[in-house]
Amino acid sequence: MDVLRGYEDFINPSLARTYRFMGLDHAEATAQGAVVTDNEGVQYIDCAGGYGVFVQGYRHPRIIEAAHAQLDLMPLSSRVLVSPRPVELAEKLARLTPGDLTYSFFCNSGTEAVEAALKIARGSTGRSTIVSTEGAFHGKTYGSLSVSGRDLYQALFKPLVPDVVRVPYGDESALKAAMNANVAAVIVEPIQGEGGVIVPPRGYLMAVRQLCDTWGAAMIADEVQTGLGRTGVLFAVEQESVVPDLLCLAKALGGGVVPIGAVVGRPWVWKVFEENPLIHTSTFGGNPLACRVASVALDVIVQEDLPKRARELGSWFLAALRVLAREHPSLVTAARGQGLMIGLELSSPGVAGLVMSELFVRRILAVYTLNNERVIRLMPPVVIEESQLREVLNALGEVLIAVEAVKDDVE
Repeated sequence: MDVLRGYEDFINPSLARTYRFMGLDHAEATAQGAVVTDNEGVQYIDCAGGYGVFVQGYRHPRIIEAAHAQLDLMPLSSRVLVSPRPVELAEKLARLTPGDLTYSFFCNSGTEAVEAALKIARGSTGRSTIVSTEGAFHGKTYGSLSVSGRDLYQALFKPLVPDVVRVPYGDESALKAAMNANVAAVIVEPIQGEGGVIVPPRGYLMAVRQLCDTWGAAMIADEVQTGLGRTGVLFAVEQESVVPDLLCLAKALGGGVVPIGAVVGRPWVWKVFEENPLIHTSTFGGNPLACRVASVALDVIVQEDLPKRARELGSWFLAALRVLAREHPSLVTAARGQGLMIGLELSSPGVAGLVMSELFVRRILAVYTLNNERVIRLMPPVVIEESQLREVLNALGEVLIAVEAVKDDVE
């Protein structure tokens, strides 16, 4: 089967051309841990990690077992009778999330979690303005797209949701100037993922929290990428002991097996449901299969102490990447991140594209960040072995030497 031809004929011809241009003409077949195997039996170390999905790795046996067990019982809900599975997951999230985050709404993806959080914030405050940040990425449905920070993805679909104000990320003064009595919420990523793995100044998240408190606005923490151990702690907001009013989760919550998103909220914002408990719902959200898998996915993260693993491996890996950056200053302008959420910034988008292609030739999977094509994200499964990361470093060293020889032709 010619899979790329199928993309051209039935899915997205332009996307198929992009795959061909990048040399990504192999079809994935199986995966385990941090390794993807294509239809010809070739193995690749995955440093893209499904954009942050595979914290627990591909096909973790405990998570797979949970999925099989629930499939034999009841994968989807009748939506009439109550179900124990979402209760089990919500109770676990209430226990694991910081502060008095208590109630959960379940959906199917990160962008749906953001949509729900925006509605809950507006409904609970009775206000309309949402403050977001430049370079942010919160999803591509209308509300999420409206609070994202790159015009490239917005221009074709305007007018977007109104009353959205963008401020520079990490700039406390700019945020302070944007606050007023009509601000319903400030939505912020603890680390900007698609913006290029941008780590804010220390104290920024606490400043966001304090400004929201001052003005009576909700703080929405989008931890779709950063959450669940990726950055070296269970939730990235914990690095500054911040408790948001609404916490958005997805990606790793599904354990690399099922799609699921969640919004976890504090009691005061959940009052929006008091008069009408059906004010925001989802047919598939909170289904038994996804919730049982997510519950075990959380157990794996906690019991195997994956945040600690991300912290220790990430610290070593980032230090090694910074050595490579110093050795190739004409190509690599920065290596940054926390835990195993790392961005490698190259001198131009062309150089970044060539580096990705050369890594693929050496059986390493990596992708750039959507809002900054100069930055290659390195977000492997947290279960990756140190020996595999050493292979990545060796391959990257070879790639940078090769690209230096043709740098002038691609910039």
